[in-house]
Amino acid sequence: MSDAAEHDEDQRHCGYVAIVGRPNVGKSTLLNHVLQQKISITSRKPQTTRHRILGINSDKTHQCIFVDTPGLNAQYNKALNRVMNDTVLSVIKDVDVILFIVERFIWNEADQFVLEALQNTTVPVLLLINKIDLVKDKSELLPHIAELAKKRQFEEIVPVSALGGHNLDTVEALVKKLLPKGPFLFPEDQITDRSSRFLAAELIREKVTRQLGDELPYEVTVEIEKFEQVKSVLHIHGLILVDRKSQKVIVIGKDGDRLKQIGSAAREDMEQAFQSKVMLNLWVKVKSGWADDERALQSLGYTDHS
Repeated sequence: MSDAAEHDEDQRHCGYVAIVGRPNVGKSTLLNHVLQQKISITSRKPQTTRHRILGINSDKTHQCIFVDTPGLNAQYNKALNRVMNDTVLSVIKDVDVILFIVERFIWNEADQFVLEALQNTTVPVLLLINKIDLVKDKSELLPHIAELAKKRQFEEIVPVSALGGHNLDTVEALVKKLLPKGPFLFPEDQITDRSSRFLAAELIREKVTRQLGDELPYEVTVEIEKFEQVKSVLHIHGLILVDRKSQKVIVIGKDGDRLKQIGSAAREDMEQAFQSKVMLNLWVKVKSGWADDERALQSLGYTDHS
């Protein structure tokens, strides 16, 4: 190794940064904006994110390994909820910095539940107040920030807009200052630890969630049965699993129109993500009780990567 390369190694900082908060507060949107690439799916429906997903942001001297987590949920009514909460709690124990996201003037029991989960952590916690683009008079935030500051010793409190990117450069600069010295853990050009196959399944699930909204409970998941590049075309077969026959009818829609819309929107995102023409085929299948079946969750990949 040359002297210059050794000097670069000595100057490097690398660490894990957990993104935590209640469901649907903007965690995945923030990660996607920081990376300037979509690796974590989003929708207005709570609990869209179900897995621990790494987003890796590297420059010459810093590698921030962001960990997007499911929203912490105080309701343990299904095995899936328990698995998702366990994922978050295990992440919190093993990171260097925590980004705790809340929403402008809102502080509720779900936010308090997250705060209590952080009570024993000794690493720096940055509190990010999201969606401030919706606040016309920013001075109205000041009393709210003062109240939040009383809740625990935060490293910093930063108003942000995850969607618009407001103040995210400030957050990145603060995070970099807090990262420990050490070698990079991933190649500089790698942006996630997840496979293309995983991302394909998540993009399909995002479109199902966005299309159906409140029509469908969140007991829907996706399996990729085929992921194969044939010359210039990527062939993907996706299986959408629902809990009941009535839900299958909803997903397919009249004359298959809903399923076609889901497929078209997912294929468009896939072609952008994979930089390839995509041939996507979708099917819908009933798999009753999968969200409360530990073995089913394991087979669907919900208990690995935790």
